[in-house]
Amino acid sequence: MKEHSTRLALVAMMSDGKFHSGEALGESLGISRAAISKHIRQLQGWGLDVYRVQGKGYSLASKLELLDCDKILAQVKCSNLDLIPVIDSTNQFLLDRVGQLPQGAVCLAEYQQAGRGRRGRQWLSPFGSNLYLSMYWRLDAGMAAAMGLSLVVGIAIAEALQTLGADEIRVKWPNDLYYKDKKLAGILIEMTGQTGEAAHLVIGMGLNVAMTDQEGTDIDQAWTNLVQACDDLPERNQLAAVLIERLHQTLTAYEQIGLDGFIDRWNKLDNFLNRPVKLLIGERVVEGIARGIDKQGALLLETDAGIEPYIGGEISLRGC
Repeated sequence: MKEHSTRLALVAMMSDGKFHSGEALGESLGISRAAISKHIRQLQGWGLDVYRVQGKGYSLASKLELLDCDKILAQVKCSNLDLIPVIDSTNQFLLDRVGQLPQGAVCLAEYQQAGRGRRGRQWLSPFGSNLYLSMYWRLDAGMAAAMGLSLVVGIAIAEALQTLGADEIRVKWPNDLYYKDKKLAGILIEMTGQTGEAAHLVIGMGLNVAMTDQEGTDIDQAWTNLVQACDDLPERNQLAAVLIERLHQTLTAYEQIGLDGFIDRWNKLDNFLNRPVKLLIGERVVEGIARGIDKQGALLLETDAGIEPYIGGEISLRGC
């Protein structure tokens, strides 16, 4: 954190979206104009849209609401909240502290230097544009009880966003949220524990809030953001508080009723329900009609051979 303190102070000063001269910024931070220019380039490397106009100085493309622990905790109870503006990975931060964390502990970041998605893929994480949130949860019933949990988390996030006005948010098996057939968010659940013992889960989420086309140029699939899905977009601190509360409620319910209690809710939100899809399993491609999920969280796919469940392995789903 210390090595980023000057850059974070610079972001805070420019978060009002107004122009600030390099001289004024340098005086406030006790550094030269040349140093300011160097820090600006580094901020651009974080994905911040900073531009310079001769005679006016530097400005962000728009006003930026920074995450604030006090504002979040004023809206939701949280046993432990770590806000680390610049981090390698919110998931990894919690995984490194398993055994030391209370149930429901949360880590938030403005920018991930090594954010990751499923199967080791990189998760693009520009500074301040999105929401990067991870939560720790312990399942005393063990690792087997976590089957289908990514589906339940998807339901929780989709339903929470719907309460905020994003009525058309949908889920995509097994771990994504969609809006109008474009990816809005991804879920990554990582787990540690021994057979017969409690499972320690870290539930990570990356939600595109206001990511611009420029910031998302390296994404290799159709994507969208919450600005497009919600007419009255809440501030990110309110959004974080709503999601933390809903995740806590949903995970508590999941421990009591299991995946079986969520199947109907999934089917109401399923973006691909009763639509033709391609299921990719390694080099194998299976085409059919998506018919929801079963009690184990498997995708039900109807082909000429009938309806069959598919789960685990290297599985991804793509609309035809």
